[in-house]
Amino acid sequence: MQKASSSSSNAATATGKKGLPGWAKLLLKLLVSGGCLYYVGQKINWQEAMLLLQKSNVLWLLLATVLFTASKVLASVRLRIYFHNIAVALPQLANLRLYWLGMFYNLFLPGGIGGDAYKVILLNKAYPQTGVKKLSAAVLLDRVSGVAGLGILAAACYGWVFQPQWHAWLALAGIPVGLLVFYVGVKKLFPSFVPGFYPTLWMGLGVQLLQVFSVMAIMQSIGITHHMPAFQLMFLVSSIVAIFPFTIGGLGARELVFLWGATQFGLQQSEAVFISLLFYCITVVVSLVGVVWVFRSPLRQAS
Repeated sequence: MQKASSSSSNAATATGKKGLPGWAKLLLKLLVSGGCLYYVGQKINWQEAMLLLQKSNVLWLLLATVLFTASKVLASVRLRIYFHNIAVALPQLANLRLYWLGMFYNLFLPGGIGGDAYKVILLNKAYPQTGVKKLSAAVLLDRVSGVAGLGILAAACYGWVFQPQWHAWLALAGIPVGLLVFYVGVKKLFPSFVPGFYPTLWMGLGVQLLQVFSVMAIMQSIGITHHMPAFQLMFLVSSIVAIFPFTIGGLGARELVFLWGATQFGLQQSEAVFISLLFYCITVVVSLVGVVWVFRSPLRQAS
């Protein structure tokens, strides 16, 4: 166990030496998020945003929070399937604690080691016989399956919004092609994970659908029932943009996409940005639960 811990620490140190130090990455993300928020803040009417906040329905916001939490629970089950493909019999409760810890690190403590890398380090200590490569592949494929679910829903929503134009049909035609490429890539590069391909794919779609429903609940909370497909397309695109590690948990990047989308569709910019901010607030509240496992091992008694 000590050797595994030492090797994980050395790997983390080596990773840190290759790129920017953790504090520099954090500062860069803060600057990018701050710059995006400043630009967005200059473009929207904050009085309108405050009126939306005052009239928001707490029950709908609570439902949005429950739906978002459910999406994360389902995402943790998806990750556990990948672990089982490499004979890591992690109990679901320990897996859920580990997943929430990763959410906390990804959102609040961006730096040299993100939440995904930290999950690999902890798992390598508990299951040293599996190896870092297989554990890293499981965590990577979990992220990729989430992106695949986002891509499918975004393409379907794009086709719905822009039908019957030719590029709408092109987006829809790209769904089976993308799935084929994904499957072949998994089969060639990660054959151990082929048995879990379809279950994790469906769960990836389920995760994103729950978050789409969460956004719909947010919209209901502030009385927005118009242009639902356009708002959902903006949300899905903003979720893809938020994956790139340039900001703090997607803060600023999401709002920029919603602002741009509202301009393209002729919608109220204040409403669009406010939806994005409410979704981010829900993400923060739910992710805060993970702070508990910073001080207590999420994998205690797991191995």
